[in-house]
Amino acid sequence: MKAIEVVKGIYWVGAIDWDIRTFHGHTYETRRGTTYNAYLIVDDKIALIDAVYGPFYQEMLDRIKEIVDPKKIDYMVVNHIETDHSGAVPIIMELQPKAKVVCSAKGKEGLIRHYYGNWDFQVVKTGDTVKLGKRTLRFIEAPMIHWPDSMFTYIPEDSLLLPNDAFGQHLATSKRFNDEVDETIIMDEASKYYANILWPLGAVIKKKIQEIIDSQIKIDMIAPSHGVIWRKNPLKIVEAYLNWASNETKDKVIIAYETMWGATRKMAQAISETFMEKGIETLIYSIPDTDRTDIIADMLDAKAILIGSSTHDNDMLPNTAGFLEFLKGLQPKGRIAAAFGSHGWAGGAVGGINEVLKKAGCLVVEPGLEVKYTPNEEDLASCRRFAEGIIKKIK
Repeated sequence: MKAIEVVKGIYWVGAIDWDIRTFHGHTYETRRGTTYNAYLIVDDKIALIDAVYGPFYQEMLDRIKEIVDPKKIDYMVVNHIETDHSGAVPIIMELQPKAKVVCSAKGKEGLIRHYYGNWDFQVVKTGDTVKLGKRTLRFIEAPMIHWPDSMFTYIPEDSLLLPNDAFGQHLATSKRFNDEVDETIIMDEASKYYANILWPLGAVIKKKIQEIIDSQIKIDMIAPSHGVIWRKNPLKIVEAYLNWASNETKDKVIIAYETMWGATRKMAQAISETFMEKGIETLIYSIPDTDRTDIIADMLDAKAILIGSSTHDNDMLPNTAGFLEFLKGLQPKGRIAAAFGSHGWAGGAVGGINEVLKKAGCLVVEPGLEVKYTPNEEDLASCRRFAEGIIKKIK
């Protein structure tokens, strides 16, 4: 694929990773692959906004060479130092050691510790600008969206925002723009990205978006560093972020469980049937058989979360423990949450689940529901009453 002109004089020169299926140290499932987006701006001065993951440097260089000699790059702008965006920066700096590396103060600190390059750094903060000629690069610090070094680059002449990881999606596609791809797929991946990476940063994100809105900058296009470029109705993704950051939910229940010999699964089914009979959107997942990032993506707008597990060694089963540890870090605050499960001669799983859900910031319905061995009709009736109690809290 050749370089793609985003607007006149600004080109996508990134790379497409069709094969990647896990991200962030195997914590994030990327079933649709991803892209590493980099943008070349050709003016009196030439700037490269972000780079690509190191193994894909040749793809990026080949696309740059279609337009200019990489040795003519004047500015290497690093919005975020994570290696999927900065991995090819040392290659650029080897080709053009006189280029200025533009980044935040934390960005400089991180780049030095990552690559130990003797580079000419230009540290910028919110409001600082770099004049390229007809175009201006304006910088907006965005710490903790999602690393301390993160920043956005804005080009006022084109009303173009380049926010690195914000507003992105893990999505490999031969198309570069949102109006060329099924919107359902884009929003599915965008919400999954937010839920699994940015969820605990909602307050920070909301404040930053409001700051940008208050500054009254015009945004006609958003070009993130993963996935497609938002050129049609770009504020749709901004509005979605505001909703997610505001912790908005709907009458929706996620039931995620792990069973040893099927008893806890029977409980999950009885509980779910009650929700569905009352017209509440319900999704059920077997934790060991489902990628956790998909479960968490569906939790993003759910009002209630139910976690079930059989008891093993007086505690929850291992896959459930791992799932909850990940969920705890995402801090799904304000969600109604409850635990259930079957046990043999002694329980323990339900109490353990409750403790983790409390630490995650959920509103836990205690004590939860425990059944000994395989549930009988009376036990299944208890499951239905358990669900009815949660429905009252949802409503």
